[in-house]
Amino acid sequence: HAQGESRVIDLIGQNQAIATLDSGRAEIMASIDKLPAGSGNFPGVGGGTWSPKDLLGHLESWQEHVLDALDAWSRAERAPVDVALYGEGLNALNAREVERKAGRSFEEQLAAAAATHDRLRATIRAIDEEAWNSPATRRARRPLGHRLGQILLGTKEPFEHDGAHLKALRQFLVSTGVKG
Repeated sequence: HAQGESRVIDLIGQNQAIATLDSGRAEIMASIDKLPAGSGNFPGVGGGTWSPKDLLGHLESWQEHVLDALDAWSRAERAPVDVALYGEGLNALNAREVERKAGRSFEEQLAAAAATHDRLRATIRAIDEEAWNSPATRRARRPLGHRLGQILLGTKEPFEHDGAHLKALRQFLVSTGVKG
């Protein structure tokens, strides 16, 4: 997991960011659609304790972190995700977020993840180019689009967070007997 890495990433425009987000989500959903009935709550994604529902909650949480960061930055405050990463670390933050959504049914998590994804897309689309290419706050050094891409960093590229988890979800499908 590469969240919060400080390495330099190329700044991409909003349209490319949205296309990357949509592509990753489409691949995740294509795999989710192949799940055997009732297996959305079974643990084992990535060989661990997460279920496909937990993975969807995790992906939604990171998109929420972007939305919360934008809100905080609009008030010239530090992004809550940065505070959490510094204070508790990545693994603890991820565990807390999965636990926070544990009471949702698989269907509720599907709907919530879709709604958050749509809200993020609309929010990114509404950011004007000048703001996208300017620092998020007066104290920031990196452009807003860069910071958002860092929060949703995949294994290699900005905004590819969903794609970073695709292999684990596909391995889970194989473990449940789904081929291809």
